[in-house]
Amino acid sequence: MKRVLVTGGTGYIGSHTVVELLHAGFEVAIVDNLSNSNQDVLQGIAEITGQTVPFEQVDCTDKEAMDAVFGKYPDIVAVIHFAASKAVGESVANPLLYYRNNIGSLITLLELMREHKVPNIVFSSSCTVYGQPDANHLPVDETAPIQPALSPYGNTKQINEEIIRDTAHSDANLHAILLRYFNPIGAHPSAKIGELPNGVPQNLVPFITQTAAGIRKELSVFGNDYNTPDGSCIRDYINVVDLAKAHVVAVNRMLEKKASEQVEVFNLGTGRGLSVLELLNTFIRVTGVDVPYKIVGRREGDIEQVWANPQRANTVLGWKATATVEDTLLSAWHWQEHLAHKK
Repeated sequence: MKRVLVTGGTGYIGSHTVVELLHAGFEVAIVDNLSNSNQDVLQGIAEITGQTVPFEQVDCTDKEAMDAVFGKYPDIVAVIHFAASKAVGESVANPLLYYRNNIGSLITLLELMREHKVPNIVFSSSCTVYGQPDANHLPVDETAPIQPALSPYGNTKQINEEIIRDTAHSDANLHAILLRYFNPIGAHPSAKIGELPNGVPQNLVPFITQTAAGIRKELSVFGNDYNTPDGSCIRDYINVVDLAKAHVVAVNRMLEKKASEQVEVFNLGTGRGLSVLELLNTFIRVTGVDVPYKIVGRREGDIEQVWANPQRANTVLGWKATATVEDTLLSAWHWQEHLAHKK
């Protein structure tokens, strides 16, 4: 059997990817330190797939503990690396945490992959590497220039991409696919797993659903004076299950030796830009639930508008986002309702 090691596998995107890997016939082992996730997610994965996934509560910066994980699972053929701190605002306030965690974990992983002869890695990157693209680079394809990062979080993604390229240059056996996500939203259609950040959500959709559920008094929309049709920021919102499936395609691409280069890059998005207010109004329309909100000042580190040109992922990787934004927002609401029933 082929086993994939998923770091950050109890997190939002990680847990959905574990489900898709199991559906595709892979064995999986999850590593997570539970700093921004909950072990209950393992039960949701088991209920969806009928399989219990081995879980190791380990910090990826702990080389000795990670070495033991690789030793315990000698059948690992690929690593999908999600484990990272990911809040833009928090990274501005606490940059050293981000540099230690995000960069240290990757270095540890690459060293151990070489020692244990695991040649394939899929890296969870981000459209933040493009910064605010020029108008002539919207929608953003993979040839758009890498801009100076607007936050330490974004900077760690850029640095990690460079670390992977340099490591691959020094080691002909290493193959990597860098997946630059746009904005993942929604939940599994079963409503058994979804986005559940610890503490106050940093992402828009959990804030919308928690406000709709009455957990939070109102939603803050950061800025309505941007150079966009309604003044709010524009993003490319992608269904998390669609996103998860891209990781399975990427792993298979490396195992089947279809990659044209040692390090390949793909943008994962829908190709459609939606503003914060458009997304909010779509949620209200499809759920019939009101969401009180107020306009507040801009937030440091936010990009005005960015959305993907996903053509390379569609044609070369052979993956396409298919879910509608309406269905995706409904799935997020069903997940929020599921959480309410569990309490």
